[in-house]
Amino acid sequence: MDWDNLRYFLELARTGTLLAAARRLGVDHTTVARRIQALEKQTGAALFAREAGGHRLTETGRRLQPQAEAMEAAARAVERDTVDPAGAAGPSGVVRIGVTEGFGTAVLAPQLARLAQRHPGLSIDLLALPRLVHLSRREADIVVSLVRPARGPVVVSRLCDYVLQLYGARDYLATQAPIATREDLRGHAFVSYVDDLLFSKELQLLDELHRPERLALRSTSIQAQYQAVRAGAGLAVLPAFLADGDPLLVRVLPGQARFTRTFWMSMPAEGKHLARMQAVWSFVREAVEAQGALLRPA
Repeated sequence: MDWDNLRYFLELARTGTLLAAARRLGVDHTTVARRIQALEKQTGAALFAREAGGHRLTETGRRLQPQAEAMEAAARAVERDTVDPAGAAGPSGVVRIGVTEGFGTAVLAPQLARLAQRHPGLSIDLLALPRLVHLSRREADIVVSLVRPARGPVVVSRLCDYVLQLYGARDYLATQAPIATREDLRGHAFVSYVDDLLFSKELQLLDELHRPERLALRSTSIQAQYQAVRAGAGLAVLPAFLADGDPLLVRVLPGQARFTRTFWMSMPAEGKHLARMQAVWSFVREAVEAQGALLRPA
């Protein structure tokens, strides 16, 4: 069986669309389609069901995926054992980092220019998403998440703690009675997540603070929540790294509405032997350690 075709199969299985798989592979989407057709002809079975939203694995495809992933792991082991870990020009290649939306945009993205200067041979894909990025599905090479991976052949490290706080817009608060206790939160409009689409129970913070009588806006996006609060839609618990330096926002109940959560960093076990993975892993940790005041303000 052609390993190259299996690479295309795995990317389509993980991304769900021809365009997304093509971007990851650096080819045109028609190339992905041709490779999948060739593999289906070789196996004599349909591997994907074509749907309006993309491609879904058939039962045959689901049976093939773990075997293809085993071949992928073997290929990576060969790369690890036979290729100079850094080479004369330093680490090179593509590393995909999967992170939560707020952390990716406010904390990590501004630092990546330094990584490019330090390791010009590296290319970074930054997946800053309002959901979990699954390492087990190879959606990313390195993942920063609120959930510690429970099992599997992975390297896991506690990356950092960060602070979240209740915020409101200055203009909004100027029209309201003073808020001195949690009881004073009654009647206020709140902005929060969509409960049934919340990707981590670690973010169910309003349940710990105050069950709001009125939710003015719910969104899966922390950036959307942040912008809504800035515009005066109501109060919200936001990461301090996103909101603390915003002149339009004010901390509400700073002594009573402060929360701490933890980010975990993980990668497949074989990644620790690859120079490009080591370089990015070390840089992310360094970048986070340098921003302690942003992540955990007094």
